[in-house]
Amino acid sequence: MNELVDDPWARLRGLTAARIGLARSGAALATRPTLDLRLAHARARDAVETPLDVPQLQAAVGGALVVDSAAPDRRIYKLRPDLGRRLAEGTVLPAGAADLAVVIADGLSALAVQSHAAPFLAALRPLLADWIWAPTVIVRQGRVAAGDAVAQALGAAAVLVLIGERPGLSAADSMGAYLTWRPAPGTTDADRNCVSNIRPDGLPPADAAARVAWLLQAMRARGLSGVALKDEAVLALR
Repeated sequence: MNELVDDPWARLRGLTAARIGLARSGAALATRPTLDLRLAHARARDAVETPLDVPQLQAAVGGALVVDSAAPDRRIYKLRPDLGRRLAEGTVLPAGAADLAVVIADGLSALAVQSHAAPFLAALRPLLADWIWAPTVIVRQGRVAAGDAVAQALGAAAVLVLIGERPGLSAADSMGAYLTWRPAPGTTDADRNCVSNIRPDGLPPADAAARVAWLLQAMRARGLSGVALKDEAVLALR
């Protein structure tokens, strides 16, 4: 009998990582999808708990300064999101003047930035060759808003935060890119633009870099970011 008649979901499963048409045994899932779900859950937990390999990441991105957030450890980081948004007391960064500050934070998946930050930045740099780049900064136990303080300290007009996104049962290595023009105290998520799901099986790093470059150029040209900036990158890059 034809495979599509035996399993009408087979062709569709080849088009998506979503779990569709799962086999059942009575009222429960069959053994294989049950084990697959448990494995995905374990990978998601590992992504949250595995620490960032800072020396490896520094080497991969061609050097970076390293600072800590106000969250002293992983447990507190998960319990107190507010501490991850601030830099540790006494943090000092070299003042200067730049167009762009790049901040890499472990977020909720160190695996994501460990795997995708370097190829993303390698694709982005040639697209912004005329920009002045501040030193790259790695923030341990960091969240998106920690990039605001980094950009201010470095004297950068814009900040790009690369961060590990909350892992799900389909992807534990998804990286997000958050862009803010003129970050300052009181900056909110409405002031940011986001490009998410950066990974080979989602939005490939090179494609994400092209989209981020377009957004940054638009921010500089218009002097704004966030909800006031319509994301027309997809249309412009066609």
